[in-house]
Amino acid sequence: MPILNRIAEFHDEMTAWRRDFHAHPEIAFEEHRTSAAVAARLEEWGIEVHRGIAGTGVVGVLHGAGGPTGRSIGLRADMDALPMEEDNDFAHRSTVPGKMHGCGHDGHTTMLLGAAKYLAETRRFDGTVHFIFQPAEEGAGGGKRMVEEGLFQRFPCDMVFGLHNWPELEPGRMAVRSGPVMAGADKFEITVTGHGGHAALPHHTVDPVVVAAQMVLAIQTLVSRNVSPTEAGVVSVTQIQAGSAFNVIPGEVVLRGTVRALTNEVRTLLESGLRRIVDTLPAAFGAEASLNYIAGYPPTINADGPSELSAAVAAALLGSERVLRDVGPSMGAEDFAFMLNERPGSYAWIGQGGSALGCMLHNARYDFNDEILPIGASYWALLVETALPREDARAAAE
Repeated sequence: MPILNRIAEFHDEMTAWRRDFHAHPEIAFEEHRTSAAVAARLEEWGIEVHRGIAGTGVVGVLHGAGGPTGRSIGLRADMDALPMEEDNDFAHRSTVPGKMHGCGHDGHTTMLLGAAKYLAETRRFDGTVHFIFQPAEEGAGGGKRMVEEGLFQRFPCDMVFGLHNWPELEPGRMAVRSGPVMAGADKFEITVTGHGGHAALPHHTVDPVVVAAQMVLAIQTLVSRNVSPTEAGVVSVTQIQAGSAFNVIPGEVVLRGTVRALTNEVRTLLESGLRRIVDTLPAAFGAEASLNYIAGYPPTINADGPSELSAAVAAALLGSERVLRDVGPSMGAEDFAFMLNERPGSYAWIGQGGSALGCMLHNARYDFNDEILPIGASYWALLVETALPREDARAAAE
């Protein structure tokens, strides 16, 4: 089954939407212009619109030709940009200093809008589809806030689906897997306290720099000697802050970093290991330490049934040979995980192929590939028509 002809007809229109979003990026919980544009288009197409969910979030509600049936599906797109400077010179580059759509959320929003326009015209499904336009995916937990504000109580969904562009996949391919697809991501801050003094007289000090160095090495054993080789985990120390002069041993060192895991069990194991190191190692040097552990996004875990549905729709659209089922998970994180913790669903990757310069996500030269807009919109539309088939189609199938 090729790209839907009707969606292909408004490819140029979708490209214009996407480039407008790209030129006017808005970061977490500031997506006022973006959400207003989304809501206006949904209303123009006769879709019921709900604003202000998680501040700037929007949900569109569309019933099929037969009206509400009790069956429902949720489709989610993220809208926010990143706080980074763009290094492109094309006409639709960011007009806002220090802000850029460096992860393709402008394309995600556009693909879901394209599907909404098509489905509002055709309504070849029975049941209800909820178009979920989410703010603040980039580290601020907009998905968590939407769930906490009653997303699924207000807009019941039997299943919920997410889609993200993936530069490592060529255009015309998709990847869908069951189980963990993205890692959980937590942060930590360790403060090591010693006794500072003259660098030429270290015997009069308790040197927190030496203690911190030992802690960094010990932290690297948490994965290599605590996590099973058949499972995945990452603990990275990314910041070490200490000292103010070359000849002064400081009294304090601060270590910061990130913990990544594909399961909650490994996530808990790594947190416990960090606490054990902080509680015991500094004392051997006569120092003290404290840990501030900040829980972030949980692992993104796809349910089996929705993943099979997603893969079948992708195969019908692109051909089964162009749908990867054995792709490995990513140690990046995604706050769609909060929605998957509440409802069964699946998170898929769509081939982006990089920008003209082959850039990965979060690169200052990145740009979304507009050629894949009809593919993503068609995938969303076919997913709804497959998950919520018309009564006559179901009867024929039986």
